[in-house]
Amino acid sequence: MRFQRSSGVLMHISSLASYGGIGDLGPEAYNFLDFLAAGKQHVWQVLPLCPTGYGNSPYAGSSAFAGNPYLISLELLSDWGWIAGDRIANLAGRDGNIDFEDIETRKVPLLFEAARNFLERGPHEEQFQGQWQRFTAFCTAEASWLDDYVHYAVFRRHFKTGAWTAWPEPLRRREPAAMAEATAQFARDLAEEQVLQFAFEEQWRMLRAAAAKRKIRILGDIAIFVSMDSSDVWANPGLFQLDEDLQPIRVAGVPPDYFSPTGQRWGNPLYRWDVLAESGYAWWVQRIRRSCMQYDIVRLDHFRGFEAYWSIPGNEETAINGEWIKAPGAELFDRLEHTLGPLPLVAEDLGLITPEVDALRISQGMPCMRVLQFGFSSAEAHNHLPHRFAPGTVSYTGTHDNDTTQGWWQKATNVERAAVETYVGPVALSPVWPLMRASSASVAEIALVPAQDLLALGSEARMNTPAVAAGNWSWRAPEGSWTPDISAGLADLAEVTDRDNDPLIPPTPPPVPTALSS
Repeated sequence: MRFQRSSGVLMHISSLASYGGIGDLGPEAYNFLDFLAAGKQHVWQVLPLCPTGYGNSPYAGSSAFAGNPYLISLELLSDWGWIAGDRIANLAGRDGNIDFEDIETRKVPLLFEAARNFLERGPHEEQFQGQWQRFTAFCTAEASWLDDYVHYAVFRRHFKTGAWTAWPEPLRRREPAAMAEATAQFARDLAEEQVLQFAFEEQWRMLRAAAAKRKIRILGDIAIFVSMDSSDVWANPGLFQLDEDLQPIRVAGVPPDYFSPTGQRWGNPLYRWDVLAESGYAWWVQRIRRSCMQYDIVRLDHFRGFEAYWSIPGNEETAINGEWIKAPGAELFDRLEHTLGPLPLVAEDLGLITPEVDALRISQGMPCMRVLQFGFSSAEAHNHLPHRFAPGTVSYTGTHDNDTTQGWWQKATNVERAAVETYVGPVALSPVWPLMRASSASVAEIALVPAQDLLALGSEARMNTPAVAAGNWSWRAPEGSWTPDISAGLADLAEVTDRDNDPLIPPTPPPVPTALSS
């Protein structure tokens, strides 16, 4: 799908300076929408919204379908009457980076308290009737993934094992009698998890509506693979390369590259694409259908893996001894489009990209990605510079996997710095806005900038360092960051580079000149 010329900001929901220690779907998210609208930005890119797993990474979620309860706003729950204001008052005023252990011990118990209140009062009190009807409808409509997820979440918390592979054998293998007994035993806990998913869905729906009212589109991200420790693998073991003991035979990753000399062993179990094909790729159809319900535009992380993926033996400790295996490619995307219609997809095609990967992307009409930080290292990287862009490009100064542009500049070689200043002119102490101008002035359909770059923050604000397990995903914007001066600068840039447009609305054809109309 082609997009209209526009621009926007990359910032995950968790990075908002919200009440309670982690960014959420409450008032600060609406303030950020107002900031984007004032800056004539029409795209807000977020990272995956799934419940996070090991290392708190949104790319290692415990479900490909569920929402992250951490992102639920307690303030909105209080406004709905689910929990009293004095119960959440002691969470106010917490600032700085996210402390995930603190969130688990302080915020999560209050979320469950609110869920219990709704379950007790919702069916009986008039003020909750509308929400209760939507809750029951939600549970029915989303049962295909919701039932599996809430069982997984309850069992994981109850058994405190850290992974479903260590649960009692009957539940690990989902034996019908054991599942029925557990469903009865944990009925209330399962209902609470359903309520939290409904609360997330309601708050996300409200935020999406507010964004649309401001002509802002949400660009969401989905990881190609799912975590071994997830409801997806537990509920559908036959779709993944697992042995008889339900352990992964081969796992996903990438070979040695710019980020790591030993590659990256992600550890996700690989798909049995032949089994998926037999069902008409039903699981992927369901996943993309839900993604298109959540987002206006969907970025496919590690698009390269849809053409061929790096397959690593499950017992290898690094990614060195893997091999490239062909994936279904066009057959999958043709099935998705046949079932779901034209899809608003963007391909994350960074890293080792072959002509076959480019051909797949082009055949499916997906824009590619380009990252300006990559473009100054050598002549071979100049395809990441604006003069080499082609229509069908989404341009970034940096991504969540890069250092901030200011941090990158501080560590850049003399050769890279000289190349930047040759390209955009003298930058004094910061290249951020000169590079933003270069990106925005390019032919890229969408020009995006990480929120950290708007604030000219250094490496201390980096979101993620690939191949480093700890210390990621915790950055939060300081309160009061989104000033009128920044939005005015963005608005001026959007105007002069013709980016004050809704990316999903095709431009009106220019009128035929009078001299030719006759």
